Order: sequence, then structure tokens, then C-alpha cells
Amino acid sequence: MPKRPTLQTDRLLLRPFTVEDAARVQELVGESEIASTTLNIPHPYEDGMAEAWIETHAEAFEQGKSAHFAIVLKQEKIIIGAIELGINATHDRAELGYWIGKPYWNNGYMTEAARAVLHYGFIERNLNRICASHFSRNPASGKVMQKLNMTHEASFRQHFKKWGEYEDLEMYGILRNEFK
Repeated sequence: MPKRPTLQTDRLLLRPFTVEDAARVQELVGESEIASTTLNIPHPYEDGMAEAWIETHAEAFEQGKSAHFAIVLKQEKIIIGAIELGINATHDRAELGYWIGKPYWNNGYMTEAARAVLHYGFIERNLNRICASHFSRNPASGKVMQKLNMTHEASFRQHFKKWGEYEDLEMYGILRNEFK
């Protein structure tokens, strides 16, 4: 089985998570603003949750189901977020998911990380399609998708329920032949 990859950009290192990263993950995703804008991150984010999540990554990668990356600032050597491809190998497609710690918002880090992960998905994994979605009330996430030249494909009204409230969802996608 291939080794889990590490990707580099100008400012970032995208590497596999280790269990030693759990405290930092818990610190960042413990912010209610992070959990609020993502479907699967609970709040409060309790002790042990980060370790349990990280421990699923190696097996999911080996099974070809996903590739998770810690987003690390190269110079400071600190984790600022996470990005993942949830892979459906049967159909040569994946779903891109991500979060970034609140102190690191609006610096272009997520666009930079996502561009590297799209390259990995299309070139290294030979995927044909990568999609991503965001809650309508989180337009900053949609801006990342737009900067990646993803196409807005659909709006789903009241598609998910988060913390007792129905959430509208925006869906974006990009094909390998559209990726530059």
C-alpha cells in the first residue's frame, strides 16, 4: 500500500495527522464558530474525540476511502486546520472537506491547501471529479471553491439539520479537464 502523502505549497505543509496532533485539533475545532459551519464537527468537542478521529485516517487511506491532511504553517510548524478528500474509487470522484482555525481565517491558506489537494486528487489519484459543499450562511467557504474554479452546481434548501436548525447547502464541482 502506498505511504500516506505529504504535500507542500509555498507557505504550507500538508501532512498526515499523528495522535500527537490531537490537543491542537481539539483546541482549534473547539471553537463554536468552526463546529457551527461544518456538518460533522460536534460542539463541545470533548476530550478523546480528536484522537478517535485521527486513529481512523490510516485505515481509511489504506482502503482507498479518504486522504486526510493536517494543514501546517511551514515556518511556524503549527497546525492551522484540516483538509480531506472523501474518495469514491468506483466512480473516480471525491468530496473535498475542510476547516481552518479561526485565527487563520482570511489569509488564503485554505485556497492554497485546497489547490494542492485538488492537484493530488486529479494527478496522483487519477480522479475525474471533485465536489465540495458549504452551508449557505458560510459564504467564505464558497469563496474558496470559487477561487479554485469550481462550478456552482446546485442549491439544496433545508438539506441538513444542524443544532436543531435546517441548513441550506451550496454544491460545487470541478472535473479533471477543468483543473489548471
